[in-house]
Amino acid sequence: MAASTRTLYATSDLHIRYPDNRAIVEAMRPAGDEDWLLVVGDVADFVDEIRWALALLASRFAQVVWVPGNHELWTPKRDPVQLRGVARYWHLVDICRELGVLTPEDPYPVWDGPGGPAVIAPMFLLYDYTFRPEGTSTKAEALAYAHSTGVVCSDEFLLHPDPFPTLDDWCRARVAQTEKRLAELPADGPPTVLVNHFPLVREPTRVLRYPEFAQWCGTELTADWHVRFRAAAVVYGHLHIPRSTVYDGVPFEEVSLGYPREWARRPAHYQRPPLRQILPAGPAR
Repeated sequence: MAASTRTLYATSDLHIRYPDNRAIVEAMRPAGDEDWLLVVGDVADFVDEIRWALALLASRFAQVVWVPGNHELWTPKRDPVQLRGVARYWHLVDICRELGVLTPEDPYPVWDGPGGPAVIAPMFLLYDYTFRPEGTSTKAEALAYAHSTGVVCSDEFLLHPDPFPTLDDWCRARVAQTEKRLAELPADGPPTVLVNHFPLVREPTRVLRYPEFAQWCGTELTADWHVRFRAAAVVYGHLHIPRSTVYDGVPFEEVSLGYPREWARRPAHYQRPPLRQILPAGPAR
């Protein structure tokens, strides 16, 4: 019998409102009929664009798993869908269910192909402003410093936490809900692949050109999850710095495509394919 060639791939930060990025997505295809794809947020800003991309990918891959980024949760004035916060998130979840795409609200699937078995855990956790700039000790101080430098994430104007009072309140609720769910996984079960748009640890943000942007990049509440929940790999995006790193022996894969002005200028040795192999582990590990 021939060995299985099934592969678990990942990609993120597709930002298909840019024609060059949309063309890349149109060209994305699996290597085999049984390949899976993790789509790790920031597909697009408008609901109809998100639906288009996920429908296309779901028609090609055996299983697509999606987690939201911050861009999907924005409410741009020109988007016909003006839902905000939790209502917008659940609207996107409903679209995914129509398309057969798995989300953080579905039972965790098990990858039983090469490199498995592994529990695929798609997560939606947001951020709580705890990745603060050096010299600041509160959210207010961190935000004030960012405003003073002019480096302020568009989330502050387009991402609404309704009905939560603040984004950090929404984040803490999502973290508590997800932590409980992960803790219920059998201790003697398969390892996990933790999938979240934002990095679970702060270390990847240390290379940001503008350190003050880190406060919109995750939460310190998840700093030990890759160890506690026996991760075989952690997959994330958001930073637009595609690379492979290892923390506490666990591979972390930043799988973003990013904006054309970013990926087009990367040197050849730094280029990454738009589909990153997660399982079985590739030679770059």
